[in-house]
Amino acid sequence: MASVSNQPTKITRTERGLVIAGTRITLYQFMDYIHGGYPRSLIRQHFPQITDEKFDAAMSYIEANRAEVEAEYQTVVKDDEEIRQYWDAQNREYFAQIAKLPPPPGRETAWAKLQAAKARLESKS
Repeated sequence: MASVSNQPTKITRTERGLVIAGTRITLYQFMDYIHGGYPRSLIRQHFPQITDEKFDAAMSYIEANRAEVEAEYQTVVKDDEEIRQYWDAQNREYFAQIAKLPPPPGRETAWAKLQAAKARLESKS
């Protein structure tokens, strides 16, 4: 991926992908807002920790290399979704195991109240 010629050191590639130099902010975070239809001024408000110069460099880089940044962004989104699905499945199994456990000794009354409250919440859904 080519660097923007007037901003060669503002955007760097790390193991996390394209980042604003000297930060942990990726260009893919900007893409989340761009895809959400946020105007530039609102995107800027979400990154108060960076200078206007770095913000402008990031936006310029995205505009100049849109196809390549978009392709990488789609890969990041896909990977994140796969990771989320994996951990959702892991947590579902873990929580199912916890739900089968008996109440802690001496807390049977509190446990019964908790189960009743859960039942009320589920019946409202």
